Amino acid sequence: MKSLVENISDTARWVAIFRAEETERPDAVFKDPYARKLAGEKGEQIANTIGFARQNSWTFVARTHVIDEYISQHVAEGYDMIINLAAGLDARPYRMQLPPALQWIEVDLPEILAYKKAILEKDKPVCVLESISLDLSDRKNRIELFKQLGKRSAKALIISEGLIIYLSSKAVGELATDLHQEKSFHRWVFDLASPAVLEMAIKEMGPHLKEGKAIFQFGPEEGEDFFKPFGWNPIECKSLLQTAAKLNRLSDEMMAYASMPEPPGPHRPFPWSGVCLLERNWELEIRN
Repeated sequence: MKSLVENISDTARWVAIFRAEETERPDAVFKDPYARKLAGEKGEQIANTIGFARQNSWTFVARTHVIDEYISQHVAEGYDMIINLAAGLDARPYRMQLPPALQWIEVDLPEILAYKKAILEKDKPVCVLESISLDLSDRKNRIELFKQLGKRSAKALIISEGLIIYLSSKAVGELATDLHQEKSFHRWVFDLASPAVLEMAIKEMGPHLKEGKAIFQFGPEEGEDFFKPFGWNPIECKSLLQTAAKLNRLSDEMMAYASMPEPPGPHRPFPWSGVCLLERNWELEIRN
């Protein structure tokens, strides 16, 4: 039987379904009125096929909630640019309360951005939105783009939601290095998994994603400290499990699990996943 996930962009449709379902709750912690139409029928089919993700949809709800909070925090602190790498079907520049002058840059493969543009053609973003088609594995053009954006911003926040778990350790290190080159790129937000969660994801979801070449790879032993040699210091990491517990999005079984002591970050052997906020190390010079 052919997999529903034909390419890595299809994972964005699947995640959008969980945002749509949260939006439709009477006690929703965020509202994304665009999620269901962006996900489409295929997104729902994928979500229903990958049972492990369906059972743990609270992780996507918690992740979205935490990143929303970080964005609001940094916009309030005067950040003038948000750079969303591998933006997928994210509709934050349409749905969040953002300053009209904020520069929102979304970067992803041309196919997924064209699809999103067609779906949202009658909708207007609340800020200055620029969509840039780029394969982020193209390091030469990626570095050039970062240079251009670096010149246009004074304080930029980088988001790479749902991206780095699909990259090799070498590729993540190179991305961290390239981002560090731009002095206006002050902070970086991304989701991170411990080795134990990575192993679980590969076992439970890997077979569904393999045909689309969406291969889980990155869950570093060092946790957030992996990024220090590349010029990024961890400020904090927020557990998705603990966040979901506070939001009352866990089953009774998972609530019991959430009551157990949890280590401070994504280290083996605890099955930890969360959202990390890193800040550029101004004292460390990193060369490409």
